[in-house]
Amino acid sequence: MNQNSAIDVELTRYVADFIVRAKVDDLSAELVELGKKSILDGFGLALSGAVAKSGELVRRHLDDLALGEGAATVIGGGRKVAPRFAAFANGVGIHADDYDDTQLAVAKDRVYGLLTHPTAPALPAALAVSELVKASGSNFMLAYHLGVEVECKIAEAIAPRHYQTGFHATATCGPFAAAAASAKLLGFDVPTTQRALSIAGSQSAGLRENFGTMTKPFHAGRASESGVAAAQFASYGWTAASRILEAPRGFFSAAGGGYDQNAIFGKLGAPWTFVSPGVSIKPHPSGSLTHPGMTEMLRLIKEHNIRAEDVRHVRVGTNSNMPNALIHHRPKDELQAKFSMEFCMAILLLDGRAGLSEFTDAAVERDDVKAMIEKVDFVIDDVAEAAGYHLMTTLIDIELADGRKISGRADFGKGSPAFPMSYDEVAGKFIENAEFAGMAHGKAAEIVELVRKLESLTSLDEVTRRLISIA
Repeated sequence: MNQNSAIDVELTRYVADFIVRAKVDDLSAELVELGKKSILDGFGLALSGAVAKSGELVRRHLDDLALGEGAATVIGGGRKVAPRFAAFANGVGIHADDYDDTQLAVAKDRVYGLLTHPTAPALPAALAVSELVKASGSNFMLAYHLGVEVECKIAEAIAPRHYQTGFHATATCGPFAAAAASAKLLGFDVPTTQRALSIAGSQSAGLRENFGTMTKPFHAGRASESGVAAAQFASYGWTAASRILEAPRGFFSAAGGGYDQNAIFGKLGAPWTFVSPGVSIKPHPSGSLTHPGMTEMLRLIKEHNIRAEDVRHVRVGTNSNMPNALIHHRPKDELQAKFSMEFCMAILLLDGRAGLSEFTDAAVERDDVKAMIEKVDFVIDDVAEAAGYHLMTTLIDIELADGRKISGRADFGKGSPAFPMSYDEVAGKFIENAEFAGMAHGKAAEIVELVRKLESLTSLDEVTRRLISIA
């Protein structure tokens, strides 16, 4: 790690120049198709997030603000408000169930790429500002991809201390994503984009101690709102520093104590993060660190016909960073359950699935769930530790009542680039989430097809008209 970019390169200017120069033609067919999956996934999560308790409180907050009519859609909220507040509401909604996509890492010390959720800050900002400027589907997609790319490369570059000591990278890197997407849609030049990024950097905040509470999705919403607001202020001529990333008192130094210049300079779009190392889409509404173990547990259950009543003991071994995020060993509610390896293993053994209907307060309070959790030991494993922190290596050992011992290992879960979900599989998740929120199947299916041809849409009106209301 180093703090030398202020000496070697003007890093913030490089990022701003990449944003300004990017064109729709820069998006390869592969990149476009990968992005569509995460966009569709994000829309579905905003719908299901709208019926979460946090969604109800967000709408109460919007009511208290007395905002009146605006240009931007609150997904599932039945209203349009000013772009920054729509970005906030939709960012909270996308992250409400911790079911949104996640970044993968490159270097072995990156702690899973600092575990950024790229779509939650980037998509709401791109959608809100696209509605404001009446952007086409292709320009909306370009802005979204720029937001994701900037966010992910910043997360890859900052020193691992940033995440390890308590910062939530979605919250801290997310404002840059939202500012990048907004700046592109608003047609900024390089200096104005630099100022937008700088204003966003001064709003970067969010602590992992709040994992397992409503404040975690609040982070994503606030990050998206902050980036939109930063771009708006930059458009007014608001002044800000020009080197917010690389300066000795800038983001990388203050928030991480250093960074790897080689992880970001010259790397934006070369390759795009969506292409390599990739972005994971979640098959379960829980912290992504649970997913390799959940994928492997489901495989073992099916392969060996494991019945819950036959399970005597389960050992789950991971590297030492994973328990640092999966902190709820005896969860008290659904939000804590999302960060409980023990609950995730228990609910799979008992119910054979783990979707939105299983991550509820009622499920957490079940006597059989509590009893199964007591049979699960979540420990640090030397093999997983040696595999490196860029992996989510999970080793499972199951002891059955008849004396049999069944073991398995996974480094990544279903939905990762190594084990990807197809567009149709993501569409299935989208429809399940939309129907969970109360949307009719036919309406949800129409949204699936609109996103499938997103690059050909002259505006987003047909999409937002269907997303604004669940009914």
